[in-house]
Amino acid sequence: MSWGVEHLPYGVFSRHEGETPRVGVRYGEHVIDLAGALHDEVFATGSLNAFMARGSAAWRDTRAVLQNKLRTDPGAVEAHLVPLDQVRLHLPFEVADYVDFYCSLEHASNLGRMFRPNEEPLKPNWRHLPVGYHGRAGTVVVSGTPVVRPSGQRGAGVFGPSAKLDIEAELGFVVGVPTALGERAGRFADHVFGVTLVNDWSARDIQAWEYVPLGPFLGKSFATSVSPWITPLDALSEARLPGVAQDPEPLDYLRGDEPWGLDLTLEIALNGDVVSRPPYRGMYWTPDQMLAHMTVNGASLRTGDLYASGTVSGADPDQRGSLIELTWNGTEPLKLPDGSSRSFLEDGDTVTITATAPGPNGTVLTLGEVTGTILPAR
Repeated sequence: MSWGVEHLPYGVFSRHEGETPRVGVRYGEHVIDLAGALHDEVFATGSLNAFMARGSAAWRDTRAVLQNKLRTDPGAVEAHLVPLDQVRLHLPFEVADYVDFYCSLEHASNLGRMFRPNEEPLKPNWRHLPVGYHGRAGTVVVSGTPVVRPSGQRGAGVFGPSAKLDIEAELGFVVGVPTALGERAGRFADHVFGVTLVNDWSARDIQAWEYVPLGPFLGKSFATSVSPWITPLDALSEARLPGVAQDPEPLDYLRGDEPWGLDLTLEIALNGDVVSRPPYRGMYWTPDQMLAHMTVNGASLRTGDLYASGTVSGADPDQRGSLIELTWNGTEPLKLPDGSSRSFLEDGDTVTITATAPGPNGTVLTLGEVTGTILPAR
């Protein structure tokens, strides 16, 4: 099953109002209460941060112990199973910092062609480094949290609700092990605990007016949604593959010695109708390269740091990971099965992003979905 012993994603849950949230893992249609099942109070803290800070050896050991119990003595876990429909899911970790990258060649090229039709689509630096910017950690929210349409400046003397509210289907990486200020990160798997689906909502009209010369600000900072489930890196061993060929060859610090491309397929649904299936395996920059670049200047990592891939887009029109690409900046509206059309998001629209990955012995892992509904501007 998608939520079987091969997966075991981590989350934070509570059973009733007023209960202190606890860490659990999803198993089938249940959550395993880890504090009880493993007799470890680190899982009763209401956040994954304390456990993630223990490091990769503890992550592997905990996963192995839990898998062994489920395979050889499931009765020992049975008393700690909580039906999924009886829990509330919370933001699974305390977000320390948030960085968003721009790692899809197809996405970057599409936007370049759209906004600079008479120029080379990519800026000169794009193939030399993973371009990124710092987002706002305080507006990272758990899946299901409504997203209020942002307001802001849309041009000289023009203020109002965004008329070009968009999505960005991304994969996020959650840091467990920190580094000291002035120190570069080590091996990717020694620092990064797991992955989560991300929707980095975007107000394209606000962003277009504000981003020159310093980059995104209010057009991006109003909300970033993440799944309530963090898939541990060890669950993705069958999904790993070499990254795509890079030309020119990256500098030494960006040359990874392990394959950290990931064979994931995302799916974007708008009001229940699938509008795109972006493939993550074609991303130009890999997550270990993102981590190396993010810390090469000595910037420190903190437990709970989140960094995301940027919009995942493929080569085909039905593999684009944002509405600005799917509708070519509104000039080619999407036709939906109910007869309506969309250039950008309308109030009341619900967007859900899911993903699958290959698992052991031909199984398929389903990552925890991220969903959000647009509310009117205030």
